[in-house]
Amino acid sequence: MKIAFQMDPIGVVDVNADSSFRLAEEAQARGHSLFFYSPDKLAYDEGRVTARGQDMSVQRIAGDPAILGPEREVDLADFDVVWLRQDPPFDMHYITSTHLLDRLNGQALVVNDPFWVRNYPEKLLVLDFPDLTPPTTIARDLDTIKAFKSRHGDIILKPLYGNGGAGVFRLDANDRNLTSLHELFTGFSREPLIVQKFLPDVSNGDKRVILVDGEPVGAINRVPAKGETRSNMHVGGRPEKIGLSERDLEICAAIGPLLKEKGQIFVGIDVIGDYLTEINVTSPTGIQELERFDGVNIAEKIWQAIEARV
Repeated sequence: MKIAFQMDPIGVVDVNADSSFRLAEEAQARGHSLFFYSPDKLAYDEGRVTARGQDMSVQRIAGDPAILGPEREVDLADFDVVWLRQDPPFDMHYITSTHLLDRLNGQALVVNDPFWVRNYPEKLLVLDFPDLTPPTTIARDLDTIKAFKSRHGDIILKPLYGNGGAGVFRLDANDRNLTSLHELFTGFSREPLIVQKFLPDVSNGDKRVILVDGEPVGAINRVPAKGETRSNMHVGGRPEKIGLSERDLEICAAIGPLLKEKGQIFVGIDVIGDYLTEINVTSPTGIQELERFDGVNIAEKIWQAIEARV
């Protein structure tokens, strides 16, 4: 098959950690041809969805992960699969790319389905499953957030469309910074904030569960660094081997059918203790860590699900 990757610059990825690299590596091993382009090279041009990019082959060499050909323009309708893999933030640039890729419907398979990526951002899709999630509010209004904090005491405050643990704050019952943080966030963004009750179980780790076509295939545990509340690997969280609990399987059984129905083939959910906190559909990570811990070829499972649909 002909495979296009819409992603951030390939030349700087960590070949031992990056999930997009691992997906490209497995596709190449399966005999598929690869094409790379960055999101800013995506265009709508007189009825065609085009991209300017480069033919690509990947190699597991640190600092030199890809061999790229000369830049050329392609019609993305000529490809079998287009991967939507640029990192958030989930801003208007990201949303616009989903609108353009939407126009390939019936011509190329876009993974994950951009219509539902746009309508199911990670911190909003969980609202469909209130029985699985911690107490949550989404608001820009300071009085609403203060009332939530008054009810729950110890809270987590974060940008609604952020990623990688950036801008995440824990405010305990004695904290006096809520108003200042609200001023800070609303001073540079018009977006609401998401606030959740703090879950003490995060000290034991924030579990990333990988689902392929709606089915759980494994999990890694991300343990916060000493003195940190955030467990994201981008900010020093340590990945550990862990199995799927009965509660994890219960959560996956509840959300999996919807994910499969909406074309969300590769999804990573976040579970703290017994609670679902995020459903990551934009550019989930964790494949390589899970493969090393469990000895299972997760990238192969993802490509098998894609090949069954094409």
